[in-house]
Amino acid sequence: MLWGCFSSAGTWALVRVEGIMNSSKYQAILAQNLQTSVRKLKMKRKFTFQHDNDPKHTSKSTKAWLHQKKINVLEWPSQSPDLNPIEHLWGDLKRAVHRKLPRNLTDLERLSKEEWANIATSRCAMLIDSYPKRLSAVIKSKGASTKY
Repeated sequence: MLWGCFSSAGTWALVRVEGIMNSSKYQAILAQNLQTSVRKLKMKRKFTFQHDNDPKHTSKSTKAWLHQKKINVLEWPSQSPDLNPIEHLWGDLKRAVHRKLPRNLTDLERLSKEEWANIATSRCAMLIDSYPKRLSAVIKSKGASTKY
C-alpha cells in the first residue's frame, strides 16, 4: 500500500506502508510527512487537508490527532470516490509503473516514487481546479455515479 499527497503545486511525498495500515500507523505517516509536504509544496499555513472516510482516517484518535495539530480537514461524503482527485493520480501512477515492468518489490517501490515525482504539476492543478465541477456533478446526479 502507498500513501501519497499532492496539491495544485504538484506531488510530494509517496510512502510505502509496511503491513496493514491502522489509525496509529496513519497518524505516524502524517506526522512524518504532512508538514514537510506542506512546506515543499509551498502551501499556505491554513491549508485544508482532504482524505476519504476510511475508518483509519475517521477514527477518534486520528480526529483528535488532526485537531491537536490544528489541521483543517475537508468534510467528506461517504461512498464518493468520484469526488476524490487523488484517485485519478493513482490510476496515472499504476499505468506509468506498469509500462516500466518492475521485476520485484524494490523495483516497484523505486519506479512508483520516480513516476509519482514525474506527474506534471499541470495535471495536479487541473484535478484540484475540477473539484467544483465534481461537486456540481454529484449534486446533479443526486449522489449517483458521475463521469469523474
